[in-house]
This record gives sequence, C-alpha cells and structure tokens, in this order.
Amino acid sequence: MAAHMRRRLRKGATTTAVAAAAVAALAASQAPAATLADGSAGSGDPKAAGEDTASGETDGAATGNSPYYTDLPPLVTPDKPGSSSNLPAAGSAEAGIPASVLAAYKQAERTVATTDPSCRLPWQLLAAIGKVESGQARGGRVDANGTASPRILGPALNGQGFALIKDTDGGAYDGDAVHDRAVGPMQFIPSTWASWGQDANGDGRKDPNNIYDAALAAGRYLCANDRDLALAADLDQAVLSYNRSTEYLRTVRSWYSYYQRGTHEIPDGTGSLPSIPSTPSPSPSPGTGSGPSATPSPKPSPDKPGGKPSPGPSKPGGGGSTSPTPKPPTPKPTPPSATFGSLENAGTGPLRATAGQEFDERVSVLARNAVGAPLAKVPVTFTVTGGTGTLFAGGKKTVTVRTGADGTATAPKLRAGERAGEFTVTAVAGTVRPRTLTYAATVTARQADAIARTDEKALVAAPGEKFADAVTVKATYKDAAAAGVAVTATMVKDRLGVIDNDKGPYFKDADGKPVRTLTTLTTDADGQLRLPEIFADDNEGTYLLRLTTEGGASVVIELIVKAPEETTPEEPAPDATETPAATKP
Repeated sequence: MAAHMRRRLRKGATTTAVAAAAVAALAASQAPAATLADGSAGSGDPKAAGEDTASGETDGAATGNSPYYTDLPPLVTPDKPGSSSNLPAAGSAEAGIPASVLAAYKQAERTVATTDPSCRLPWQLLAAIGKVESGQARGGRVDANGTASPRILGPALNGQGFALIKDTDGGAYDGDAVHDRAVGPMQFIPSTWASWGQDANGDGRKDPNNIYDAALAAGRYLCANDRDLALAADLDQAVLSYNRSTEYLRTVRSWYSYYQRGTHEIPDGTGSLPSIPSTPSPSPSPGTGSGPSATPSPKPSPDKPGGKPSPGPSKPGGGGSTSPTPKPPTPKPTPPSATFGSLENAGTGPLRATAGQEFDERVSVLARNAVGAPLAKVPVTFTVTGGTGTLFAGGKKTVTVRTGADGTATAPKLRAGERAGEFTVTAVAGTVRPRTLTYAATVTARQADAIARTDEKALVAAPGEKFADAVTVKATYKDAAAAGVAVTATMVKDRLGVIDNDKGPYFKDADGKPVRTLTTLTTDADGQLRLPEIFADDNEGTYLLRLTTEGGASVVIELIVKAPEETTPEEPAPDATETPAATKP
C-alpha cells in the first residue's frame, strides 16, 4: 500500500510539472506476418535492465520504446479470496476488462500453453501490458471481429521526444511512410510485427490492430528465448524487452499484480481510458482536463503524416479542435451474449452407411457466443462434397439450418449414393469471421451375406457349344433381398477359388473374346442376377464357376462339358397286317 502511495505521489508531481499532460494520441491502422531478429527480446542488455533508454534508441523493443500510459491501479484492489479488501466480484471500474479484450488474452494464454507450455504465460500479464499500452484497446472499442475501431496508432517516432525510427513498412501498417508508429492494442512497431505477427482469429490476416492477433503475438514475443514467466527474473526481462524502461516495468508490474488479485468482464466499449502518458505531449487546450475521458489534443491526422489538424469535434486518434469539445458518442457495442464465438461438434457420431441407404447419424453443430454460452438463431450452412452421390434428404447438396434455443443446428438426414467411397460434410457459420467444421463420411458398397442358385438343374453343354440353360442366382442380406450388390463371377479350379481356370467354360466380352472373370455384375431390385451366356470350349470335364458378393457371400456352381452319347438306330418290326408271301410247294 505504501509503495502504491509513493508511486501515485510521484505520478502527481510529474503531472503538475508537465502542465496536465494530455493523452498521447492513439490513432489508427491495419496489418499482416511471423519470427524475431537475434538479440531483440530479453538480450540481457545492462542498459535495459538498469536505466531508462534515451529517446533516440529502441534496443529492439517491441514497441520501439514508444509512449505508454503511466496511470497506476487504484489503491484498493479488487476482492479475491484471501485479500484484505471486501469489494464485490464486480469490484472497481478499473478492474473491468472489455469482453473481447479479455477473451483475446485468455485465448492467447491457452494457445501458448499448448505450443510453449514451459513459458507459463499468464493472461494477466497480457492484460497489464494492454492496459499500459492502449488502455485495453481504448476501453474495448473493437468490432465483432476484435479489430480496434478506429485503428490505434502511436505518435510518429521521429526523434522529437520519442525514439527515432524511420519508416520500415512503407506505411503498410501505420499509414506513415516517413517514420514508424506503434500500432494496435499492443502497440507493436511495424518491424517487430513483421517478425511476430499472428493470425489468432482465423480470418487469414495478421492484423496488429486486431486484439486476438495482437495478444497472441505479444504472448509469443514475451516467451522468446526460452523464458519461464513464472520466474520473476524472466518476467522482468520479458517486460523490458517490450519497452526498455524501468518505469515501464514498474507500471506493468503494478497492473499485473492488480489483475492477479481479481478482475471481471465488462461490455466492449465501456472500459475507462488512462490519462497520463509517459512522454510530454503538446499542452491541452484550456479546460480539457486530464481524467479518463479527456479528449486528446490536436495533432496531424494519422492517415496524412504531416497534415494539419482537422477542424471540428475531436475523434479518438484523429486530431481535434483547439477548444473544449464534448466527447464523441461511443458506438453501442455488440454485447458478448450476441457475439458469435465458436462452432463446435454437437456430438455427431461416425458417418457411415451402405450405398443407397440412409445414414443413421445426422450432422449436428453447436454455436456459442463470445462468453461460451449457446447462441440461438445462427444460420449454419451444411454442404456435401465428394463423388459418392450422397445427398441430403430432398436431393440437396447444400442446406441452411438456424440454431435453436440450445445453440444446436442439425442437418437433414443423409442418403448414401451408389458409389462407395469417402466424402465430407462441411458446416459453416458466421459472416465476419466464418467458423468451419468438416466431418468425414464413408459410403460402403451394398452387401450380401448369402447367395444361391434359384434352381438346381444340372448345367451341361457339349464341347464347343453354348450352355442351354441360364444361371440365375439370388443374393440376400439378413434374409432380405439384397439389391444392387456387386457380384464377381470367376471360372476356378478349386471350390475356394484360389486358382483361376484358363480352360473350359467361358463368357464373352463386348468384342466377343473369351473371358473367364466378370466384375461388372450387380443384383437387381429383387436381389437376383441372371448371368450372361456361358460357352464351352473343346475340353470335356466338370468345371467350377464361383460367384462372390460384396460382403463375403459365395456360391460354387458345377458346369459339365461332355459330348452327347451316340445312339444305334433299331430295325423296324414287321408289319402285322402284311400278308406273308406264299410259299412254293
């Protein structure tokens, strides 16, 4: 408590000395990219560890040692089991963190815990840095995608009271082609963002002005050089790599301790904005004050480096008038309960069905809002992709279903196509940042567990002749007719079908040439199959025809080739009516 008091006294003296310094104008930007130059983060530079840096040096700091807010936490900290205060969970307004900003910090902690668990990154450290760098993205002024609106830019790092950093990005990130500026909620300078930028919100862009991207980039940057942030020395070194100032370290440490004692979520756009910058900025106009809602003093428009101040009411980060003006209205934020957060599998089981049959399982998804609760009325589009011919009920490849009160949306039943193989069902929801889930599915060939001839008549043909009687079989599955089952017919030498036969009966292909295996046979709607004509060659004997189905059923049929038996014609018997010839005496 005494330490907090001393800091606040020192802060007050500084504020008086600079004649009520105004907020360092935080303006606007956009972004992209990924890795770090050697020696930039946590290099152990004695100057970084022992003293504030000169205005013309950056020492590889993430922010280029740009200005930051020096406001300290309230003397009474939020309540937490075991703490000395008795505040309710809501606590002081300073303890509140805007919903999207808080979600971004916690997401970054989870992501880094997966990819770099030895770092032990606490989200409260990101919150402390975010508070000092941008007042939690200007009190949570972010859109539904988490992007600061308007963009956040620090002043030009032109060496006049700040570090001198000439343009490194052609103005791509900061809109300034002369000097670099710190960009976004975590205030990365363009050269650092080019190495450490992340795409944490899955929109395909690495945007330093997006709180999700910036928070993850900050987390990875702080964890560089194998730091363990659970160790005080490593944490201090990480913070100093962000801005090489011992005063900066003390300020971040104060907020870190404050947030560790407890915090709570508040709606986006309702957070309080710090007021005391670390570096003197142009004196404010009379009557502007220096509280959390103070209006920044006029400065060139961030989108027009070197331009004149814009007339009229001031806008966050965009310059202002030379007389006191009312604070511009804050856009009504989208409440976290109405913000799309995630799309998850709602318990869909394995998707597998036989060709032509309905799938037992239906694809189901669950939509959640930004705070993890089920989100209703979200349109979800389900699409079937693949060559199996599978479609949703009604013959559609694409259907759209809205989530119900429980946040779930279930696609119509799937009917398997006739071609066996794999396909996918994709669920997509959201417009600003679409969420996608992909389900793998399989169509198996129709099966039969039994196949047999429909009659028992012997099949016989003479050498070189055609079998007069056709072979007809019926396939069943669980005693029911198995329609559309693939059947293979092969002339074999043994009943197990191990050895194919190259002599004896045969089929004919489309060109009339002999073939002894057919693989394009399929049972009809009644499960029956009538084989094509079978011909005998000149070799007599008993031959075997083996039929097998998808599913493993089989039947062996005997084919006999033999010459017809020869018969001797009989002499006709005498006609009884014929009168015998007269005999001579």
